[in-house]
Amino acid sequence: MALRGDWMYENNGGTCVAIAGIDYCVVAADTRLSVGYNILTRDHSKICSLADKCVLASSGFQGDIRALHKNLAARHLLYQHQHNKQMSCPAMGQLLSNTLYYKRFFPYYAFNVLGGLDNEGKGCVYTYDAVGSYERVGYSAQGSGSTLIMPVLDNQLKSPSPLLLPARDAVTPLSETEAVDLVKDVFASATERDIYTGDKLEIVVINASGIKREYLELRKD
Repeated sequence: MALRGDWMYENNGGTCVAIAGIDYCVVAADTRLSVGYNILTRDHSKICSLADKCVLASSGFQGDIRALHKNLAARHLLYQHQHNKQMSCPAMGQLLSNTLYYKRFFPYYAFNVLGGLDNEGKGCVYTYDAVGSYERVGYSAQGSGSTLIMPVLDNQLKSPSPLLLPARDAVTPLSETEAVDLVKDVFASATERDIYTGDKLEIVVINASGIKREYLELRKD
């Protein structure tokens, strides 16, 4: 993960998780920022609030992530001036996909999870690759610890196949409190095995009453 002389990207590590429920969405990420075996800071937020009911968590190269977040914030401001309203989470999901795909030949080295509430008030999670391919899912993980966390989420929250008819909602059956507890458990486990994840966990819960944040200390070694 250290920067090579002939390579313009680096991966600053970290892990992001999102879980969608019937009337809520939980988005969480750790706050460690690393290069190789060096920790640059233990208190760097990877979660950006894009709209009233929409937040974005990103892992990867922090230079590109900063540029991407600023780009999306500017596009959202233009949308607000033109339409006199906030962008919905599904619309923001499409905007993020278009923004990433536009840069596909020199991509943002960022792996994103977008979470929020849709127009019906249901939780929604969109997961992305670096060039804009995306999917609405019930839960997702991105970043250096995602390979450790996704098997646990699959076991606990396995979504119905999108090929099943009639189509079913990709939301998890857990209550909001249970989803937050599950996020805390998977991060505590991933921190034991991934050196790029740790220090502190930032949890953002989006529901009808707004956005609230809470923090949990993780191991610091």
